[in-house]
Parts: sequence; C-alpha cells; structure tokens
Amino acid sequence: ELKRVEAGGLRGRNLSLSSSAASRILAPTPSRPPPKPTASELLLFPFLYSYHSLTSSSSPGFTVRAMADSFKKIQIQREDTTFDAYVVGKEDAPGIVVLQEWWGVDFEIKNHAIKISQLDPGFKALIPDLYRGKVGLDVAEAQHLMDNLDWQGAVKDIRASVNWLKANGSKKVGVTGFCMGGALSIASSVLVPEVDAAVAFYGVPSSELADPAQAKAPVQAHFGELDNFVGFSDVTAAKALEEKLKASGVPHEVHIYPGNAHAFMNRSPDGIQRRKGMGLPDEDEAAVELAWSRFKSWMTSHLSA
Repeated sequence: ELKRVEAGGLRGRNLSLSSSAASRILAPTPSRPPPKPTASELLLFPFLYSYHSLTSSSSPGFTVRAMADSFKKIQIQREDTTFDAYVVGKEDAPGIVVLQEWWGVDFEIKNHAIKISQLDPGFKALIPDLYRGKVGLDVAEAQHLMDNLDWQGAVKDIRASVNWLKANGSKKVGVTGFCMGGALSIASSVLVPEVDAAVAFYGVPSSELADPAQAKAPVQAHFGELDNFVGFSDVTAAKALEEKLKASGVPHEVHIYPGNAHAFMNRSPDGIQRRKGMGLPDEDEAAVELAWSRFKSWMTSHLSA
C-alpha cells in the first residue's frame, strides 16, 4: 500500500490507498485520458477527483448550472480583505455557514447548502469562499490549495460570515462543514463566540488550531466507521473528540455510521450512478438520511429563536 498521501490541514495523517488505486489516480498513462474511478475509489476518496470530471459531458442530466443559479453571490468584508460568499434560502430563517471540503467551492458543497436550505422549517445557508475563487481540478492542485490555506484567516472568514447572517435576518447562526470544513466547524465552536451551534462531518481540528475541550457552542459530529484518515476522522479520532467535548461541558453528540467511510454524505448523481454500476454495497442512503435527520434536529433545536 501507498502510505501518507498528505494534504495541508491533514498533515501528518496517514491515508492508506491501494497501489492499484494510487496508480489510477496519480499516474494515468499520458497517451490516453485517465481511467474512470472505481466505485470504491469514489466513495473513499472523492476528493481525489476533479470538479471537471463530475461535471463533464459524460454525465448527462448533471445540472450544475441550474443548481448554481439558486445562489445569490455576495461579498463580505473583514478587516482589510473582502471575500465572495454564496447564499441560498429564506431571508428571515436561522442561518447556517456551510464550509467546503479541500477542493474548494464546487458542486458538492453547493448541493449540501441547497439541501440544508430546504430542510423543514428552512434555513438560510451561506458558503464562504475560503480559497478566494480557486478550485482544485486534480489532487495536486487541491493539496496545494489546502497546504496554503491560512487557517486562522479561515476562522476569521467564518466569523465574518456568521456576523453577516446575523446582520441580515438570522437571529441565530450555526456552522457546518465536511472534511476540512468539518474540522473548521469544530474550531469555530471554540474560536467564534457568535456561533450558536456546530455540526461537523468527518473532521477534527489540529490541536494547534483549536482544542475541542474549549468548545463554547453545542457540537454534533458524524463519522464513518471505515474512515481511514488516522487522527483526523477515523473512529479513534471520533472517540477522542467525544472525550474532549465531554470535558468542555457543552451539549454534544458524536455519531459513528457502521459500514461507511470518509465523505459518505457526498450524493452527486454521478457518484451514485458509478456505485450502482459497480454493484458495490457501499451506497448507504439510510445512513445519509439518518445523518441529515440528526443534523436537522440539532440545528432546529439550537437555532430556534
């Protein structure tokens, strides 16, 4: 196996990847286009495939533009910098800041934000562009982007996003995120006093960024039992997070989903089609719906005025 595929905020985490999968992803034959990923590769390592591949002409009916058009693009000012953000949902609804995975603001994170905005009784979702318009189109670009992320600056972006929502109709505001964004969600519960609740999907911040034992807002977290990002989102990391949250004294829940791996919430039509085509039993709609149900209950409870 190929060990230690590292990326920015996941520095020092061991990622085990079979040699065959590694060769498919990292060393395609130059004379022909890279092969399509297998279903298991898509489930376990969706962040290794580009936004382009998910929106190519080989995916008929994948209506990225229609989904993107649902958003209002805004600009948020903090200190001496301005960044773009994307907002969707009811104007006067509770707000939720939705944080990207490591490849940037792409279709998948917008899909999650739209899903959140449509949960009953409705939320106002805001995606801050932490990469300032850049999107990783392959693993090297995504790794470079995450390597160069100013994590403290990202926390400031989150705080500015929370305050923008509170200044624009949302009485209470939560933060959620996936992978890199999941770690930042937990960090925001520690470092951003205006956050009213957090929900993290498969990510724990480094101790240098934030100590979950110092969390000040309620935290719910979701992990896949088969996740193999050691120290970042595997079961051991999830259980260590739970102990830290107990020490913090804030309301908390940590859920582990049997038979699921990293990024199990990603539900793009392309990914579903590939998994079904391979006949693999790793598509777990029930787990995804359970996680969304828990998310909805948590945010509704803690963000109600």
